[in-house]
Amino acid sequence: DTDRALVLLEEYCKKLRKPEEQQLKKAIRKVMGIFKSSLFQALLDNFTKKATRCGTIFHPSLPVTAAYDVLGCPKD
Repeated sequence: DTDRALVLLEEYCKKLRKPEEQQLKKAIRKVMGIFKSSLFQALLDNFTKKATRCGTIFHPSLPVTAAYDVLGCPKD
């Protein structure tokens, strides 16, 4: 659900216009770049496969959960 997380982060970044918010905006853009990277996607796929094999419960919306944490949004 990385795409959903990216959408949420992008929407939040659009709201950051004040000068004192620019450092946060820069940090969020960095996180977005990481989410988009092929390395992150490969690691996430690997983690999902291992968790499934081990019978570990894996939350499929890990990136979205992280985005909600960054944004301080309630998780429905």
